[in-house]
Amino acid sequence: MKILIIQTAYPGDVILSTALAESVHHHLPDARIDFAVRKGNESLFRNHPFVKKVHVWNKKENKIANLVSLIRQIRKEKYDEVFNLQRFFSSGLITLFSGGKSTSGFVKNPLSFFFTHRHPHLIGNGEHETSRNHQLIKHLAIDEKSKPRLYPSDNDFESVKKYTAMPYVCMAPASVWFTKQLPAVKWAELVQLLKGRFKVYLIGGKEDDKLAEEIRSMTKSETINLTGKLSFLQSAALMKGAVMNYVNDSAPLYLASAVNAPVTVFFLSTVPEFGFGPLSDNSKIVSAHPAPSCRPCGLHGMKACPQKHFNCAMQIQINESYLP
Repeated sequence: MKILIIQTAYPGDVILSTALAESVHHHLPDARIDFAVRKGNESLFRNHPFVKKVHVWNKKENKIANLVSLIRQIRKEKYDEVFNLQRFFSSGLITLFSGGKSTSGFVKNPLSFFFTHRHPHLIGNGEHETSRNHQLIKHLAIDEKSKPRLYPSDNDFESVKKYTAMPYVCMAPASVWFTKQLPAVKWAELVQLLKGRFKVYLIGGKEDDKLAEEIRSMTKSETINLTGKLSFLQSAALMKGAVMNYVNDSAPLYLASAVNAPVTVFFLSTVPEFGFGPLSDNSKIVSAHPAPSCRPCGLHGMKACPQKHFNCAMQIQINESYLP
């Protein structure tokens, strides 16, 4: 059996989609499992033990032409099962023209009426996104709901070994959305609390360097800025060995979950009940108490606080209860 999983959104969404692959592989170990992702996320599957092929869509350049090319590549594979985890028109097109013998997706996708199997995608009832995704494989009689998982290689662990000699914590201070990102002043307070107890590493993409340096300038500490210096899998390897990882409601949260690393996550304008909470065995959720009446103000976060006070972030008190 040949299976394709479509998830061309952000890295965090792709990481969560690996839970579906884990369940399918566990019950159908001989099945070939491939992915379709946006350019930049293919590195998540480097040296993966059972994901055989990753189709890549470059959405930033020649978006439509590259989408057509992607669909042609997929059609050649003649998949038996196509699972579309997104609810957007473009992923619906990929599914519709995939040539898959059986296609599955969510009712919210505008082209879902063409799918073989359609399922609801309900947010706000406390169900985790990984559970919602698992609806798509019900017709395969797979009841298990695996957790997401990534596979850093020995080389990934070796590349971060120089940082692991002393007990350390990782902080991933950035988010794509302003209202999901704990302010720099709060991260600086956390660094000061941890100072002298643990080595502190700031991690993230190269675009997060400015924020990391702002935090460093506030703390005058031995904090080490690793933003832009590690790949996804190297970051996961570093997080796995940390005493604690501090993150926003963003992709690094799922990196931690995918290697079962300890994690403390700050929920600001969003809430865990949306279904994107931590899945690590050792996890803690932090939010403002009492919660501002305007929270949550949106599902995905916003570019600015609609009320202009950002109390869901500024009212979070950094204290010793957050220590590992």
